[in-house]
Amino acid sequence: MLHQTNLTVNEAGHLAVGGVDTLALAREYGTPLYVLDEDMVRSRMRVYVQAVKAHMRAGSLPLFASKALCCKALCRMAKEEGMGLDVVSAGELYTALAAEVPAENICFHGNAKTEEDIRYAIASGVGYIAADGEEELERIDALAARSSVRQRVLLRVTPGIDPHTFAAVNTGVVDVKFGVPIPTGQALEATVRALEMEHIDLAGFHCHIGSQIFDAGPFCLTVDVMLDFLDQVRGRTGYTAELLNLGGGFAVAYEEGETAPDCGEMIRLMAERLTERCEQYDYPLPAVMLEPGRDIVGAAGVTLYTVQNVKSVPGGRHYVAVDGGMGDNPRYALYGARHTALVADRAGEIPDTSVVLAGRCCESGDLIGENVPLHSPRQGDTVAVLVTGAYNYSMASNYNRVPRPPIVALKDGKSRLIVRRETVEDVAALDL
Repeated sequence: MLHQTNLTVNEAGHLAVGGVDTLALAREYGTPLYVLDEDMVRSRMRVYVQAVKAHMRAGSLPLFASKALCCKALCRMAKEEGMGLDVVSAGELYTALAAEVPAENICFHGNAKTEEDIRYAIASGVGYIAADGEEELERIDALAARSSVRQRVLLRVTPGIDPHTFAAVNTGVVDVKFGVPIPTGQALEATVRALEMEHIDLAGFHCHIGSQIFDAGPFCLTVDVMLDFLDQVRGRTGYTAELLNLGGGFAVAYEEGETAPDCGEMIRLMAERLTERCEQYDYPLPAVMLEPGRDIVGAAGVTLYTVQNVKSVPGGRHYVAVDGGMGDNPRYALYGARHTALVADRAGEIPDTSVVLAGRCCESGDLIGENVPLHSPRQGDTVAVLVTGAYNYSMASNYNRVPRPPIVALKDGKSRLIVRRETVEDVAALDL
């Protein structure tokens, strides 16, 4: 995984991220510690902004999927690099607005929005609400009426496409909790209903087929399905969509042997297919939104831990226990997700031991990984778990009342705290 250009081994033999020694970071900020290469994050954002500008119609916009990593500093980075934001809760929306992201560049998602969520989104003036079905359309219409506004809406539809990704992140098939299915005819009926609502301004449609997609094929197939659907809608109602949100799902490489896709090229191929299909149907070319998240921050993140103890079970496995675990990296417990790890103190050495990388929580399933190759791990070493920028902090919890780690951003070879470490007082702050 050290083929990532931002990861190097310095003269001391330590792992460096963006040229910054990880052991120095561990000493300064403590562990567990989320480290985020801001230079890399901004570079990935520019890939999307430039590719969308080069290949999509004017008015198109990439949105950072803030569920991947949401904090004020990240929202500011997205705004400064020319991206909008995709939010899925009042908390994410509040964070975006607190970071002064223009509300008109925010799309509010969610398959089970509460009345409070919708009211807050409308009052905040978000650019779009992605409605998940007819019942939600009714609620948006009613709440917009109370505010005497017409709310711009994208109807979320499911195209019935299986991108052959992991089941827990596969969102494009018909039988899924998100959206209104196209193949059953329900999406067309929901569109008809949306067009009848006085306080709904239907701007277009949204779809998302899943995550960890390594090639453009599933996205191009999505374009095919969506243009056929848009043509059906036009034939039934006369309505022409001005906006098509094709979601996100661009993959990152978590392990050796995986190669991250060229997302700029994937966007070019998607745009080419969209133009072809619009010409085929004689359909006006819509503006496009994309929602990358994992690919923006995933590989830019490294989590640092300190080894607390090492033990071997005769006839069994070798265990390396660290000062974090499923509270700050729940992805192995949830998905069986694998990450590359290494001993940051001896980053250039070839692994010589296969271990169970175990956490500190009182739970047998509190593991960061199994069969993890490491070089002679011992108590006091710093272990770096790579490609942890996406979803680790977002999904972090206070299980066992363990405070969550801070986030340090690296830019131009310097570090700064963007999320402070929680304290035990923070954990108990809401108790009565």
